[in-house]
Amino acid sequence: MPQGEVRKTENRPKRGRLIVISGPSGVGKGTLCKKLLHGLPHVCLSISATTRSKRPGEVHGQSYFFLTRGEFERIVQSGDMLEYAEYNDCYYGTPRFYVEKQLEGGKDVLLEIETQGALEVKRQFPDEARLIFLVPPSMSILRERLAGRGTNTKADIDSRMRIAEKEMAVREQFDVCIVNDELTSCYQAALEAIE
Repeated sequence: MPQGEVRKTENRPKRGRLIVISGPSGVGKGTLCKKLLHGLPHVCLSISATTRSKRPGEVHGQSYFFLTRGEFERIVQSGDMLEYAEYNDCYYGTPRFYVEKQLEGGKDVLLEIETQGALEVKRQFPDEARLIFLVPPSMSILRERLAGRGTNTKADIDSRMRIAEKEMAVREQFDVCIVNDELTSCYQAALEAIE
């Protein structure tokens, strides 16, 4: 090759990674994910599908894909869900096509999902998935956070707390556990875990 000539090589992006944020309901997964997305331009959010009802301010196709139980089950049967779990009598899942497309394009994909789904993602993508488990400062603070939403009944909060106890029991299966006591320090710890 003559001096000064640059050889053209295929400019194909490296495959992206999966960044999975999980933990009990009310621990602050959504807040941390918003901050990560704002601070990391190479990361995109995977939009989950769910059969639960919309909360005030949520938008179909942006917050979640809101589906009927029948629609969700048909997608699962077709194999088009990367993972799914039933949580508090509602289905939650990650549509496979969008995630694969982003990974192939070199984007890192952020998944905010329940613990069952997180462990399934790790099983399917052992080398590409980084699992982060958010831990509340205490279970009593977690209860206060759930009550502070103003969208959950006492029975719903009690159910979520029982589920939280089970979720806390599997946290050792995650790559990193971060106590979400204060957002700035939680965010910094998450950045270190991702890098």
